[in-house]
Amino acid sequence: MKISAVISTWNKCDAVLANVAALKAGSRPPDEIVVVDNASSDRTVAALAEAHPDVVVLEMPHDRYGACETFNLGFQRATGDAIAIMDDDVVATEGWLEVLEDTLLDEPASTAFVSSRVIEPGMPPAYQEAEVRRGAYYASTFRGCGTLARTEVLRACGGYDELFFIYGNERDLSARVLGSGFRILQTPAAVIHHSTPFGMKAGARSLYYHVRNYWLYAFKSVPFLDLLRSVMGLARKGLGGGAPAVTGEATGAATEAELEATGTLGLSTAVRETPGGRWIVIKATLSALWHLPYCLARRQVVRSPDFKVPGV
Repeated sequence: MKISAVISTWNKCDAVLANVAALKAGSRPPDEIVVVDNASSDRTVAALAEAHPDVVVLEMPHDRYGACETFNLGFQRATGDAIAIMDDDVVATEGWLEVLEDTLLDEPASTAFVSSRVIEPGMPPAYQEAEVRRGAYYASTFRGCGTLARTEVLRACGGYDELFFIYGNERDLSARVLGSGFRILQTPAAVIHHSTPFGMKAGARSLYYHVRNYWLYAFKSVPFLDLLRSVMGLARKGLGGGAPAVTGEATGAATEAELEATGTLGLSTAVRETPGGRWIVIKATLSALWHLPYCLARRQVVRSPDFKVPGV
């Protein structure tokens, strides 16, 4: 199949150059690389033109676009049968894309995405070992920093919901993919390195969008009973309680629920360590409630057996 790699970036020139170089050095380079630059001020566009003139670069007119919108523009520009969805600060191992392609080709057409095992700074050994031990499985979400998706399905499901702006958009798209009758395979055989630390990114902005977007996703896709359970779980974590990022660290194990809680691990820690964390959770929840009519107009409860709500 023809594969396009799509990368969204903002002011990470060195990381993008390393990312593209690793892709080209792989055992299966992509047929096309599309980089959407969100008006970087660090010479990203010029450096790509000098080092990799064959890369397709889409320049945004200003830097106020969200990652969801820039990725969607890249998805539309891509010409491949499949799209490798990648963050700017990842470095693929030599066989990463080859493994993803071979796996996707071996799967039935109902498998729309194949997602990677991602190694990040600070990732507990227990988590890595549990991922390898579990093997390949059909998941409820995918890793947005390193996944191969069938282009036709990605576009038919609408890409990322641009209201999400950043964070949590993968789980929302996954719900629409699963709700359309497709599946998402998680395989530990395809490995990619991500420079962003494990768990939720620290800071007020990250906490706000993670919480707000979790509610948007839940309002759109989650059965009402599970939604009520989510309210209780998030309320507990929003008060600064809850379990550590990986409960099995002390025993050398990570639960299956934790393996599928991508993007939500570390919420209680983020609340405790972010100044005004509890107030940020309240503001994020109120913002989600403001968008409730938008979500209800698009609500489609997912009944797929692969669908699992984090924390429920």
